[in-house]
Amino acid sequence: MRALICGVNGQDGSYLAQLLLAKGYEVWGTSRDVQTSPLANLKALGIEPQLHLVSMAPNDFRSVLNAFDRSDPDEVYYLCAQSSVGLSFEQPAETLDSIVMGVLNLLEVIRLRKKSVRFYHASSSECFGDTGEQPADESFPFRPRSPYAVAKASAHWLVSNYRESYGLFACNGILFNHESPLRPERFVTRKIIQFAGRIAAGSGERLKLGRLDICRDWGWAPEYVDVMWRMLQIDAPDDFVVATGESHTLQDFVAAAFARHDLDWAEHVEVSAELFRPTDLLRSLANPQRVGQRLGWTANYRMADVIRLMNDGVPGPVGRC
Repeated sequence: MRALICGVNGQDGSYLAQLLLAKGYEVWGTSRDVQTSPLANLKALGIEPQLHLVSMAPNDFRSVLNAFDRSDPDEVYYLCAQSSVGLSFEQPAETLDSIVMGVLNLLEVIRLRKKSVRFYHASSSECFGDTGEQPADESFPFRPRSPYAVAKASAHWLVSNYRESYGLFACNGILFNHESPLRPERFVTRKIIQFAGRIAAGSGERLKLGRLDICRDWGWAPEYVDVMWRMLQIDAPDDFVVATGESHTLQDFVAAAFARHDLDWAEHVEVSAELFRPTDLLRSLANPQRVGQRLGWTANYRMADVIRLMNDGVPGPVGRC
């Protein structure tokens, strides 16, 4: 089997590449400019030499077509494009272009090439907006509240439309928050872990955060990529919510991260209104029942495990090979 991972050097792309290599796949990966990209995550996992890398701009149809012609994949995983909710408020046009046009171009190439290809799209829990007290499953209505969420929701429905209209084997993985040491520090979980470690070492810093009362479902990224692969192995394509099923406040996350260093978080953290988003989701709850029933997958790691593993800098384990 030959797989093409679009955005292979990202957190999920790197772990997925590692998983597929372990399963005996020939793995191709894309980056916007392979020649200049440091490929730090692939190098951290020690898998860069085993991959076939190709440059691809997702919003350029000819670039996408060239990547397909070179890799001729059986499975395609679309994990690239702008991935920060916060940054999407600053760059809404780039966010929509990279996500929506990227997905559309890949779907069109798959449709026009007429080879049987299975396609995975990284949808997002952000599409649901604020879930309130009801955990979101696959039938929960979308109420996107950021440019990033609007783009992901649009791409999600493109995938559904191509599946229904053209018979493509295309799946949406509606993943809730999932973390690892490969996260950039602009993501709040990574920022918290990094600051807690430096403060414990005597840096004297103070950590500035936005709202601490937001509630999220945090999972361990290396085992979430296993679900992506499982989605493309079933007989008929479908969409799946992927989450632990447990949500906690950001304050809970902060307190647990600082407690690992025997620190009282309240003495080192301040809330800054400058970091509030124009619209922020208070509660994000998940019901991952379908993925357990249909794919036999449940999360082994919860928030406390995620904090421990990120604090220790552990890059794996990946999936359930």
